[in-house]
Amino acid sequence: MKAVVFHAYGGNDVIGVTDMPKLSPGPDEVLIRVHAAGVNPVDWKIRQGEARFLTGWKFPKILGIECSGEIVETGAHITKFKAGDAVISTGSLRLGAYAEYTAVLESRAFLKPESISFEEAAAIPIAGMTAAVALRDKGRIEAGKKVLINGASGGVGTFAVQIAKLYNADVTGVCSAGNAGLVKDLGADRVIDYREQDFTKTGERYDIIFDTVSSRSFSECRKALTANGVYINTLPSLSIFWDIFATSLLPGKKAATIMVGHKKADMDWLCGHLETGRLKVILDRVYPLEQVKEALNFSETGRVRGKVVLKVI
Repeated sequence: MKAVVFHAYGGNDVIGVTDMPKLSPGPDEVLIRVHAAGVNPVDWKIRQGEARFLTGWKFPKILGIECSGEIVETGAHITKFKAGDAVISTGSLRLGAYAEYTAVLESRAFLKPESISFEEAAAIPIAGMTAAVALRDKGRIEAGKKVLINGASGGVGTFAVQIAKLYNADVTGVCSAGNAGLVKDLGADRVIDYREQDFTKTGERYDIIFDTVSSRSFSECRKALTANGVYINTLPSLSIFWDIFATSLLPGKKAATIMVGHKKADMDWLCGHLETGRLKVILDRVYPLEQVKEALNFSETGRVRGKVVLKVI
C-alpha cells in the first residue's frame, strides 16, 4: 500500500510517499480502505516531533490521525461493523491515516452519513468534535450567552461558529478581514478583524472565549470575560494547566483546555446535524495523496479557510 512515511522528526523533507506492507486488522480492529484523510496542524506538529513524548521514537511512522473510507476486513471480535460499511475514523496517536489502508480500533470508527462525501467526512473528527465538546461540555453553552470564537475561519472555528448558533448564542468571530464574509455566512453576529482590533481591549465581555488557535493566553483574555466566564484553548500546556488549577480554587472566571474525544454520542450528534443540513463542512482545498507536502505547507501558513483534505482514492 502507498503511505506517507517518515523515518525521523523534522520538516517536510523527512516525509515521502512510499510503499509499505498492507496491514491486517487485529481482533478488535477494522481495516479501512482510506478514501480521504484530514490535514490538521497537529499532523505537522507530530512530524516536527512536538508530540514525541506521546508518539515515541520508533520508526518508520505513517502520518495522519483522521480519515474516512470503506471497511474491507474486520477482526475476530468485531460486532458493530461489516465489510462494505462507509466509516469515519477519529484521531489516534497511533497514526496511520495518510495511507491507502489503515487499521483502527472498533471504538474509533463511526458510520459515515450518506449525505456527505468522503472528503467532507474526513474533515469532521478532530475539528468538529473539538468544537462541540469545547462549547458544550467545557463552556456549557446555552441560548443568549455571548461567545467569542478566536480563529473563526479555521477548521475548528468554522464548526464552532455554527455550533454556537445552533444553541442560539450571540457569536463574535475573530479572523482576518478577507474571511469575514465566510464567518458571517456561517452565522456570526459580528466579526472582528484581528489585524485592526484587539478583542481583549474593546470593553466587551463574553461568557465564553474559545481560542481555537491558542494565540491568546488566559491572562490576556481574563479581562474580556464576564464574572463567571470561561476561557477555552486547544493547546494543552503547563501554563494552561496552571491556569486551570488556579481558577478551580475560587469561584468566578475559569480556564479550560480541550483535547479531541472519541465518544460515539458526540459523533452521532455531529452527524445528525450534518444530515439535516444544520451544520456543514467547509473545505478549503483537496490535494491528492502525492501532494501531501504541499498540503502540509499550506496548513502551516495559518491561512486555511475551514479544512484541508487529502484525497487517497
